[in-house]
Amino acid sequence: MRCLILAMEKIPSCSLITPTYNWPEALELLLLSVLNQTVLPNEVIIADDGSKEETKALIERFQKIFPVPLHHIWHEDNQNQKPAIMNKAIAKSKNDYIIEIDGDIIMNKHFIEDHLGFAEKGCYLFGSRVNIQERLLPKLFSNKSINFNLFSTGIKKRGRTIRIPFLMQFAKKIENRSSKLRGCNMSFWKTDFIKINGFNEALVGWGIDDSEMIQRLHNLGIKGKRLKYSGIAYHIYHKEQSKSHLEINTKIEKETTEKKLTFIEKGINQYL
Repeated sequence: MRCLILAMEKIPSCSLITPTYNWPEALELLLLSVLNQTVLPNEVIIADDGSKEETKALIERFQKIFPVPLHHIWHEDNQNQKPAIMNKAIAKSKNDYIIEIDGDIIMNKHFIEDHLGFAEKGCYLFGSRVNIQERLLPKLFSNKSINFNLFSTGIKKRGRTIRIPFLMQFAKKIENRSSKLRGCNMSFWKTDFIKINGFNEALVGWGIDDSEMIQRLHNLGIKGKRLKYSGIAYHIYHKEQSKSHLEINTKIEKETTEKKLTFIEKGINQYL
């Protein structure tokens, strides 16, 4: 295993932050993929939206072997409160740069290296994902598989497995939020996140929280850059979550966009 804790001046210190909720099997693969990184984050924070004891026990087991601090930030289960638990976790982070992934992501071994290598002031990064199909899940969890490539079975969008970081020199910054944005694979500066007061806790249930936050970054003048042929992530299949609050959340996001809002009332400032 090749691991390197960042020490170079031009590369920022970073916190890897992931939300989770009652799926320790997926979280275990995520944590194993952290251990496989060519460059380690300075800390890992699990933003736990109310999981049961199985998740706590898993994290405690990994804390004993982890080469960097592994923190568990938990609050009581009150349906989907991802914006709140993410704000709490990021408030506790100790580093300049935040890399956000979902709790059902397996990272390519160069994932952290790529996000940090292309980080720049006044910009955030977002990547795509390769989908792991449902039929592969029994084998995935029994074998604790974390290594995939272009020719792996049971994956979709396999072109996204190709890593050619040299091509990122041609990537352009974008002025407007991309429809390709996925919260499961993105990174940003903590100072920018605090300026917009983080995630909007008026958003409840599944969806919109990441894109609404990113919209406020754009309203602030922060630009985006898409990671292509870099920042490769594999998404473990799961059934779709309830979209019962999606209409309400979409209205909030629309208001953020039309009024060019940069700061929301209920955000990370509660925890700083």
